[in-house]
Amino acid sequence: MDAFRIVVFVLLAAIVSSLGIGLYHLSSGKGSSTKMLRALTYRIALSLVLFALLLIAWRLGWIAPNTYSH
Repeated sequence: MDAFRIVVFVLLAAIVSSLGIGLYHLSSGKGSSTKMLRALTYRIALSLVLFALLLIAWRLGWIAPNTYSH
C-alpha cells in the first residue's frame, strides 16, 4: 500500500511540475509554443494515467472512500 501511495504522489508532483513548465513557457513569450504544448500534453496524459490508476485501485479494493456517519 505504501508503494501505491508513493506512485500517486510522484504522479501528482509530475503533473504539477508539468503545469509549471507550461506556465513558464507561456509567460516567457519567447515564441516556444511547441514546448508549452508538449508540457500541457504531458500533464493531460499524466492526469489520465492517475485517474485510471485510482479507478483500478478502487476496483481492486486497495483504496476505499471515507465514510462518515453523522
